[in-house]
Amino acid sequence: MAKSRMKKGVIGSWAFLIGVILAVVLGLLGMVSQVWVTILVVIGLVVGLLNVTEEESMPFLMSGAVLIIASSLGQTEALASIPYLKGVLDAILLIFVPATIIVAIKNVFVIARD
Repeated sequence: MAKSRMKKGVIGSWAFLIGVILAVVLGLLGMVSQVWVTILVVIGLVVGLLNVTEEESMPFLMSGAVLIIASSLGQTEALASIPYLKGVLDAILLIFVPATIIVAIKNVFVIARD
């Protein structure tokens, strides 16, 4: 049991790191095609399922919510005129929205279980 948890944590950690790097690079290059959208969303799902433990769920949800709100609101007219920043914010949203939804659902099940 401990080994599978450790393996899941390693996979989730790598998925998170690769996802954030991909999001920043793709956002800066403006290369977020439909294929990359799918890949980033899948990475977000993997991060939500494998990377966040029960103890980390509340800090992750708070941080994820703030990041999602800041990224969404950061696309106003003032910041939208900076195309590189808009691309990076869009790509980051593709990872964190599914990850935050998965962690929130997992947290609801934990609360219901107790």
